[in-house]
Amino acid sequence: MSCLEWAESQLAEIELLSSMFPTREELDVTDQLALAELRDYVEGSASTDSPPSSRPQFFIKQKLDTASMERTDVVLSCAYPSEYPSVLPEITVRCAGLSRAQQTKLHTDLNAYLMENCQGEVCVLSAVDWVKDNLQLVINKSLSASTASKKESSSPRPQEVFSRLWIYSHHIYNKTKRKNILEWSKELGLSGFSMPGKPGIVCVEGSHSTCEEFWSRVKVLTWKKIMIRHREDIPLDRQGEDSRAVGSIDSLRKFTGFEEAMFDPHGNRGNHMDLGQLYQFLNEKGCCDVFQMYFGIEGR
Repeated sequence: MSCLEWAESQLAEIELLSSMFPTREELDVTDQLALAELRDYVEGSASTDSPPSSRPQFFIKQKLDTASMERTDVVLSCAYPSEYPSVLPEITVRCAGLSRAQQTKLHTDLNAYLMENCQGEVCVLSAVDWVKDNLQLVINKSLSASTASKKESSSPRPQEVFSRLWIYSHHIYNKTKRKNILEWSKELGLSGFSMPGKPGIVCVEGSHSTCEEFWSRVKVLTWKKIMIRHREDIPLDRQGEDSRAVGSIDSLRKFTGFEEAMFDPHGNRGNHMDLGQLYQFLNEKGCCDVFQMYFGIEGR
């Protein structure tokens, strides 16, 4: 598909959704300027032949009934990549009545469904219908898993592990992804940082389970390339280098809280960071060794 065909498909889908969800309480387009630029480009009235640099982002809000919850609010947050529908959209699902595990399961299953059934097609309405049809099923599965875990609770408690994940992405530009990274790290009590741009870097540290939860959410988003470049797993209650027992997660953290770090952005789109400043930042945190793991060169 061409840039114009992508834009035409996106605009047609938004217009369809607007007719099905006519009020702002149902469909909320948060970036009206991006929508106007998309329409001008499709209709040929834009001041330039180049496709718009940003795409609309919007929320679809539904009230759904389940056996365990009455009229619960479900919100789908949607963002179009420029190449949509040749690539999948960014869709996250939020439901106040679900536990963290249930919400993660719902999000993971939805993305698996879209990858299997909707490649190359507009699919936001399919995502809405899938959530309607599968919300109760996801709740039932998680309740069954919870019951099984309670039966196993009498078994010995596994040793707690501190983890630090160093994640590499080809790039991190999308505002929704950047927002998710910040919100999820805060929700899970993780410290570290994210560096948007090209390449994109994310470091999270905390308990092993919460780091894995963070990774399970991030990796199912649409990426050109994303991977864990390096990881550190340290069992607690072991002997540290000073022969004292390592007894808490906080004693092993190298970062205070979680932040989005910018290092003198430059380039035509302001999407490249000063790697020298990044190295100094890592050096101050006692993590300069990972610089060579990311870039294959020694920092200075």
